[in-house]
Order: sequence, then structure tokens, then C-alpha cells
Amino acid sequence: MPPFEKTPADVQELLTKPIKELGLKLEGSPLEKYVHALYRDIERKGLRHFRPACYLTDEWGCPSGEPVVGIPFYLADPKLAALERDMNDLEDEREILMYLRHEAGHAFNYAYELYKSDEWRTLFGPFRRAYKEHYRPVPFSRRYVRHIAGWYAQKHPDEDFAETFAVWLTPRSGWRRKYRGWPALQKLRYVDRVAHRVADQPPLRPMGATDVTVEEMDVTVEQFYQQHAPDEAQAIAELALDADLADILLKPSSRRRKGIRSASGWLAEHRKEIVDKVTYWTGVRRPLVRALVESIEQRVQALGLAVETARESAQLVEMTAYATTLAMNYLTRGRFVQP
Repeated sequence: MPPFEKTPADVQELLTKPIKELGLKLEGSPLEKYVHALYRDIERKGLRHFRPACYLTDEWGCPSGEPVVGIPFYLADPKLAALERDMNDLEDEREILMYLRHEAGHAFNYAYELYKSDEWRTLFGPFRRAYKEHYRPVPFSRRYVRHIAGWYAQKHPDEDFAETFAVWLTPRSGWRRKYRGWPALQKLRYVDRVAHRVADQPPLRPMGATDVTVEEMDVTVEQFYQQHAPDEAQAIAELALDADLADILLKPSSRRRKGIRSASGWLAEHRKEIVDKVTYWTGVRRPLVRALVESIEQRVQALGLAVETARESAQLVEMTAYATTLAMNYLTRGRFVQP
């Protein structure tokens, strides 16, 4: 069950309310400036007729074949954003813009029906290929651009295009220089060429149908988080961390010395930073990485381990490397710990 007891009282008041009754609107919300920033990016690229409609829904997304962009409802309200931060990891400004550009890539593909062309299929693959939620990427493959964490372009041809579009759309991305000599550059040049070709053309599908909107979400806030709570218990249960953590950090007896602090608090401060980096470089799905890092925190607290303040940076590097090694073990062998 999600740890709702950790959330502030004013936020807990929202838990029993149906989401559709919260009066959430994109217009006038903290999200509005990011949508306008997306449209400015699109305008700067010369796409005069492409402005994908954005709406609030349950998660980031673009319904298959529909040129619209869905944005998580919790980003439209500061209290809900605080709750999301407690339950998961809240997107910061950079990440919001990254997701918007990615979803705009899907919308662009659908608006001009690019996926139906032979050239698109040759470059990216079959659009109707089976969509696998859990995939095993090839880290550092130069056939794909790098944008969203987790080698996301490798998930599906449609995601490959959306990621390529996002890199092309991002201001000052320097994609020609960054991807020089990569097979992925051919895909970026395709996006650039197609964008110039359709710059003055209205989309074949200017409007699209949404999936569930925030006005249709009957579940309460609490029910939403219960339904979307990731179940990583089986993968985490096999972890045996104590011996490793005792080698990395200081034993409880050391905490009486000067310049020593609790390692559990130190890790909690750096949790998002570690999860971000491990997710980005390994491709292991984010909920599992977060569960891994939280399990490390819990064992550090239970063991009463400490960190030397003068060596915090070095030990953060070691702890991140340790979590990365466990994550790569899971990625390549399907388990964190091997028998």
C-alpha cells in the first residue's frame, strides 16, 4: 500500500476526493507555461500548422494514431504534485519539457501519418510491431538517439521516432554534431527533411481523440495511487545487501566520532539523483530502480550505518556504482542476485 501517512495533512484531505471533482484545468495551471514553451519550440522549427492539443489525464501519453498529448493530472496542482513526489518521483522542469517534446513527436507522426510511408518503416521499423512494456535495450547502441532515460528509443519503432523528433526539436541540442557518424543521424536527417517538407502543409489529421480525460476520472486520488503502485516485491525480496553495505559505509560504533552522520538520511537526500542516473544508464525501469534504492536505504537504517562527511562525494559515487551493478545484473540476467 502507498505510504499515505507520510504526506502532509492538507494533502491527505485530497485522498478521498474523486479526481474528476478536483476542478483541475490545464489553463491557468503551472503546466501552461510548459505547453507554451513546447509550441514556441515547434514554431521555431518552422512547423506553422502543427499545434498538438494537450489535455490532463492519468499519465504521459499520446493515444496510438491520435495527434494529441496527454499530461499527468498531478502536475496541474501543487498539492497533488507534492503527493506525487512522496509516492514516486516528481518531474522537474527539464523532465516536463523532455516528455512534452517526446509526446509531440508521436503527435507529429500521427498528424502527418508518416508511419504509413515506406521510408519511415525502413528507418524505424514496422509501426504495428508488438509493443512490449518491459524490454531489454542494448546500452550505448548508436542506432538510436538518447533522450528519455532508459534507452527509451529502443522500446518500439514508434518510440524511436518520438525520441528522434524530441532530440531534433530541443533547442541547442546540437544534434548534427552530437550524432555525427552515428547510424541514428540518418533518422534525425529524415525528421529534419520531413519537417521542412510539411512546414506549410496542414496536418492530414489536425485533431485527435483523447483517451481518459481528467473530467472522466471517477477514482479518488487514493484509489489512483493504489491502482498504480508498482509491485516490485518479488524482485526486491531476493536482495542480500548487509555485507556489501557494511563494506561501503561505516559501522554503528563509528557514529560517536566527529564528522560522522547517519547514512540513511544522507541516502534519502540523494535518492532521486541516484535513481535518475541508474535508470538513465542501465535502462532498468524506473519503479524497480527506485524500489532498489529504497531497499538500500531501509537496510542502511536498520544496520545503523554512517557516512563520513569528508568523504560523502566519494561514497556517493561508490553507492551509485553499487546500485548500477545490481541493476545491470537484473537487466542482463533477470535477477539482482545470482545463485
